[in-house]
Amino acid sequence: MPETAPFAKVGIVGTGRVAAALGSLLAEQSAAPLLIWGRTSAHREQLASTLGRAEATGDLGALHACDLVMIAVADDAMVEVIGQLSAAGPFPTPTLVFHVSGRSGVAVLDPLARLGALTAALHPVMTFTGKKSVDVPNVAGAHFAVTAIQPAAREKGLRLVASLEGVAVEIAEEDRTLYHAALCHAANHLVTLIAQASAMLEAASVPDPTATFAPLVRAALANSLDQGFAALSGPLLRGDVETIRSHVAALEGSCPQALPTYRALARATLDGIEQDGRAISAEMREILG
Repeated sequence: MPETAPFAKVGIVGTGRVAAALGSLLAEQSAAPLLIWGRTSAHREQLASTLGRAEATGDLGALHACDLVMIAVADDAMVEVIGQLSAAGPFPTPTLVFHVSGRSGVAVLDPLARLGALTAALHPVMTFTGKKSVDVPNVAGAHFAVTAIQPAAREKGLRLVASLEGVAVEIAEEDRTLYHAALCHAANHLVTLIAQASAMLEAASVPDPTATFAPLVRAALANSLDQGFAALSGPLLRGDVETIRSHVAALEGSCPQALPTYRALARATLDGIEQDGRAISAEMREILG
């Protein structure tokens, strides 16, 4: 048992990757064993076993005995779970209930706030693999989007992020959806882009696509994070019309499933080039639809 744990008992709603990763860290914040709730007994028992100092419960209302509750469920399940928690009645003060959803702000937790809970949205800006050895170290230094209306909830949320060695970034309630769209665009669509590029190299009979373009992609990512759009290079920037024409023809013939993405991203790149004050030929625009 931690000697100076800031919370008497921590409860976790959910059994997925985020629940597992943050649960490992929150165990250090709890004087009593963690209390785990999940939809299925197998999943909650498995997570409790994985975390060690934890016990599973099939009664969501039992989490009202906790003074810190993390909700780590899918966005579309959030309202239902909050409704079930609300049905158990008032929360002891000052219980902090937070969720880790990127999309939702703190308003979704209003039913719990009306029952006396302090509420906050604390979204870790990190991807989780399900591997403890990878996920737990990645939390240190990760940014957390913090949204809280109640002053006490804001203070507790910021303190909790700091105790997890995260970096708090406060996001207004009305900006949460745009914030989340930006993260999905940067991370999720990057996965799609890499998968399509791999398929294109396979179609070109390259034996190990990932090994072939990994150094290039890593360098491009590092440069773009450092320089933004100024890191752009390649045929679109140079205005090589025939090169782009040949790309489109090759994709039409060998990898048509990637062509719409290629065209859409190329057009967006041309828009960025144009916004930088450089002229774009009508022929280039025509090739890209």
